[in-house]
Amino acid sequence: MRVISNKTLVDFAARYPDAGTPLQMWRRTIEAGFFACYADLKQAFNATDKAGKFYVFDIAGNKYRLIAAVHFDTQKLYVRHVLTHKEYDKWKP
Repeated sequence: MRVISNKTLVDFAARYPDAGTPLQMWRRTIEAGFFACYADLKQAFNATDKAGKFYVFDIAGNKYRLIAAVHFDTQKLYVRHVLTHKEYDKWKP
């Protein structure tokens, strides 16, 4: 699957350096995989949730949340937000 918007990941890692390695690991796993549906994402990332039209991934042991739009038909994942847990609690899909 192709990840769109690497800049969002890089910018977040610059603000929160401890998120850098977990975000890189997440990206490598996504890019190496083929995900046909939500169940496939859940198999690779057990803590993935669906929130409206978005998918929410736990990063760094639930310290951060990555919110993405996933287009299974074109195998593209658009990173919309990377948030701290506190910021995520205020986020609305």
